[in-house]
Amino acid sequence: MGYPRAEIEATVARYVAVRHRIDAGNGGWRDLVPFFTDDVVFIDPAWGRVEGIEAFSRFLEESMAGLDDWTFPVEFTAVVDDNVIVKWTEEIPKPDGTMATQSGWSRLIYAGDGKFRYEEDVLNMAHVLEDIASSGWQPTGPMHLPPKQPVRDWSIPEG
Repeated sequence: MGYPRAEIEATVARYVAVRHRIDAGNGGWRDLVPFFTDDVVFIDPAWGRVEGIEAFSRFLEESMAGLDDWTFPVEFTAVVDDNVIVKWTEEIPKPDGTMATQSGWSRLIYAGDGKFRYEEDVLNMAHVLEDIASSGWQPTGPMHLPPKQPVRDWSIPEG
């Protein structure tokens, strides 16, 4: 397709600003929903493929429940054509005040009008589970487990 780079970069800047607010405790993950198309496809390393804006909104609420003290700072972004890379870290607080930190990446595909149509998150879940087990971290409230057999189809729908 090819959208103007300035339009994509402005959307990415707004998206990152919302993520910063969420990390600061000034919002929730559902605040990201307006950045996605109605037919969004989201790929999560634990929860698998999520399709459609309503399912995506529910996913954000369910998957992040009990993780209120986790943060996901953005290190940098990159734009190549309609593709956006967001490099971030996942930080899990330990009882001693330090953080267990993991590396994460997201690939988003821009769809115009300030929205993305696809996001694929990449994170080593084995490392995350090791961090949770070794850190002594406890959930901030009730949590939801990912599906036992998540859909592992990461294909990008034609746009």
